[in-house]
Amino acid sequence: MPELPEVEVTRRGIALHLTGRIISGVAVREPRLRWRVNASARDLKGLSVRGVARRGKYLLIDCGAGHLIVHLGMSGSLRVLPRETPPGKHDHFDLQLGDVLLRLRDPRRFGAVLWSTGRVEQHRLLAGLGIEPLERNFDGGRLHTLTRGSRVAIKQLLMDAKRIVGVGNIYANECLFQAGIHPRLQAHRLSLSRCARLASEIKATLRAAIRAGGSSLRDYSGAGGELGCFQMRYSVYDREGLQCRRCGTPIRRVVQGQRSTFFCPACQR
Repeated sequence: MPELPEVEVTRRGIALHLTGRIISGVAVREPRLRWRVNASARDLKGLSVRGVARRGKYLLIDCGAGHLIVHLGMSGSLRVLPRETPPGKHDHFDLQLGDVLLRLRDPRRFGAVLWSTGRVEQHRLLAGLGIEPLERNFDGGRLHTLTRGSRVAIKQLLMDAKRIVGVGNIYANECLFQAGIHPRLQAHRLSLSRCARLASEIKATLRAAIRAGGSSLRDYSGAGGELGCFQMRYSVYDREGLQCRRCGTPIRRVVQGQRSTFFCPACQR
């Protein structure tokens, strides 16, 4: 599933091509995504794209009169293409902007394209989201506050979008390794100093992934079709049985919350 770095890379890629353009049409070839597509040419034609923002893993295309809320789901990707590019089997939605179009490809159809005319931050999908991990006010103190009284494992807390948005499974594994924290450690047991290091590593890991174009493991590619390469730098994720890059101990894998967790039993305590 595309996580925060992949969504942010996508945001930056499409914003370059969309901002300032007039919407000339909409094509919905398959409305049955995670939620039924409710955007139409009647709603959007003639509107100007003012910008593209991100909230967690949601992309928010500001059209002045409202926002297109787009989620890539498990297998979705957005591409900016010439207007006449023929659609493929899994190309379900086009936002047409003169001589180019923004196309959603989503083989599993767990993505979303929703038109909202209200205050977008109050939309039901966004209103309950937690803090953005790349914001300035996310630091050790804030993370320490979030962990107080929580007996869930720290990795599961990092993936709780009501507390922190967008970290995702891959990057939770990686930042916990960088911080030297065992993924099964109960969140409330983290000291302020360990929370400070973890918050710093979360920011550093996500920023490094964004610079690398994200991770391309299955379906993900950027807005221009380019693949991310952060997967080549993984320290623990998907490296079960391989030697830790720091100490040589074999990487272990366990399951937490139905997701694979990878860690070094020597480096992470």
